[in-house]
Amino acid sequence: MEIGVSTFVETTPDVNTGEVISHAQRLREVVEEIILADEVGLDVFGVGEHHRQDFAASSPAMVLAAAAPQTKRIRLTSAVTVLSSADPVRVFQDFATLDGISNGRAEIMAGRGSFIESFPLFGNDLKDYDELFDEKLDLLLKIRESEKVTWQGKHRPAINNRGVYPRPVQDPLPVWIGSGGNTQSVIRAGVLGLPLVLAIIGGSPIQFAPLVQLYKKVAAQAGHDVSKLPVASHSHGFVAEDTETAADKFFPPTQQVMNVLGRERGWGHYDRTSFDAARSFDGALYVGDSETVAKKIIHLRKNVGITRFMLHVPVGSMPHEDVMKAIELLGTQVAPIVREEIARWEETI
Repeated sequence: MEIGVSTFVETTPDVNTGEVISHAQRLREVVEEIILADEVGLDVFGVGEHHRQDFAASSPAMVLAAAAPQTKRIRLTSAVTVLSSADPVRVFQDFATLDGISNGRAEIMAGRGSFIESFPLFGNDLKDYDELFDEKLDLLLKIRESEKVTWQGKHRPAINNRGVYPRPVQDPLPVWIGSGGNTQSVIRAGVLGLPLVLAIIGGSPIQFAPLVQLYKKVAAQAGHDVSKLPVASHSHGFVAEDTETAADKFFPPTQQVMNVLGRERGWGHYDRTSFDAARSFDGALYVGDSETVAKKIIHLRKNVGITRFMLHVPVGSMPHEDVMKAIELLGTQVAPIVREEIARWEETI
């Protein structure tokens, strides 16, 4: 069972002062967070790609590469790369470069993206949303398979027997499919035999169990070894010394972000009642002391089939020292509890 962290490198206003830190400062803070995650024994750190004022990481590979020489073991992944609006050649080159710098610790999580700012920015039409992803994933996988590529599609100029460099340390370079719970995405990952990551950020996590079962069924039917296909979750959360402190610190910035996004997307108002329901044992928020968070992760592993858990922290801007403390607790207290229990459980099944 792998345990890690993901972030969107947020630069939202401080809920108390209204201050907004610079993109540069937040980027430097995230590099420190990645280094700490490695030091406390976490398995993976993910950085999400966004192209808007309230997030600082438009280029996850660059952020991860800044931390790569200062880390030893932790895997470094996008979370996600918005492949629909990106050039697959450049995506592969960026992450192959990261793989070389980190000596074989890079991964790509490819997704269609729940934010749409990158589409007009890079000259893509939203009416091609699904078609773009299918075509570009096909090209990315072809580049991964072969040094020389011949390929033709609808939305990008053809490639005729051209080499793509550098080549990564890992062969193949890991490519995951990111999904918010879309059945089509899950089926695509299964057919291709690619690892799956699910954004479990609302409702009951147990509702995702049928999707994991579908993924494994489709993968098996396609001839893939299901035992070698990991399934990850990306879930919001925060760890503190005690549960009430964790909730009181995490709620205000989370509420601020959820209500900003809610106004953009037509969601209902996010209040403390909604937050507290989501951090209950059956909810999708992993907020609390180390034991509370560990128990929820164990429950997710046993009942949904997740083999990698990524705690998305923070959701809105929080003091850097609070985020660092949460990462420390996740690595030194939560992860050992989860790993010990899951190892014991797996011996009995």
